Amino acid sequence: MHLAFAAIVAVAICFPGCANGMSAERVIDSPLLTEKISTNRTIKVDLNGNGDFTSVQEAINSVPKGNSQWVIIHLRKGVYREKVHVPKDKPYIFLRGNGRGRTAIAWSQSSVDNKASATFTVEAKHFIAFGISFKNEAPTGIAYTSQNQSVAAFVGADMVAFYHCAFFSTHNTLFDYKGRHYYDNCYIQGSIDFIFGRGRSLFHNCEIFVLQDKRIKIRGSITAQNRGSPQDNSGFVFVEGKVYGIGGVYLGRAKGAYSTVVFAKTYLSRTIVPHGWTDWSYHGGSDHLFHAEYDCRGPGADTSERGHWAKQLTEKEAAYWTSIDFINGKDWLPVWL
Repeated sequence: MHLAFAAIVAVAICFPGCANGMSAERVIDSPLLTEKISTNRTIKVDLNGNGDFTSVQEAINSVPKGNSQWVIIHLRKGVYREKVHVPKDKPYIFLRGNGRGRTAIAWSQSSVDNKASATFTVEAKHFIAFGISFKNEAPTGIAYTSQNQSVAAFVGADMVAFYHCAFFSTHNTLFDYKGRHYYDNCYIQGSIDFIFGRGRSLFHNCEIFVLQDKRIKIRGSITAQNRGSPQDNSGFVFVEGKVYGIGGVYLGRAKGAYSTVVFAKTYLSRTIVPHGWTDWSYHGGSDHLFHAEYDCRGPGADTSERGHWAKQLTEKEAAYWTSIDFINGKDWLPVWL
């Protein structure tokens, strides 16, 4: 068993095929994920030349177009300095690192185009990453210019999951563009709107660290969710985990008319300002915004000064948002909580 591949966290998790949805106490680690996807196809990437490739992108390029069975690409420890793209025609890739403190994909690029700046881009369905840090090391540029967009990861496909990964940038860190996504025990760091897009995503037990952006007068926001219509079923849901950092920020700002974000059972430090939410830059009114909290704790969880549209959910209301069924996870995830 490859126990060195990742830190091990003991949690209660469910597995496809469990009778009556029963859960079992297991360890969510790399060997477990490998077991659940059930494949013996492994491509090894090693910076020192002791694998099949020295480049992550070369390993991905070697996967046949139209791939229909899981293949593991194992990234041994080291910092892989390259832009990486998983194209639409290469599904069923499990990108497995040796732990987010030991394996990283890093690049340094800013652009007026968020997607173009991304260190890592995934556009293929059925993709899993485990134990990898994704970093955009571009320096903080001038606000509102092409030097300002520096995405660590662009997630633009359906049925994508990240376990025990980390995302680093000084600004637009995680472009959660579209599709159903699951982030488990991940670390996400940034300043303004650093989790943004219109994905339908569940963030479970994630650690969010806020960096203060002193270039501008407005306060930053953790999320900028871009649900634009009632027919759009996207939204960001954060369950458990913690939010802390430097300076004061909002939980989210309205990016679209139906912007949807929920924080549930999450520790909120003083880095969350009392107003909680903002509709800054969105001029369509707050009637359709769904910015909500449920059973959060910590000094930033005081709701007495929240925006007038902010919602406090009941246990019954929260059940829909906090369930794995929000992303239909039982249909496609190998492991879920």
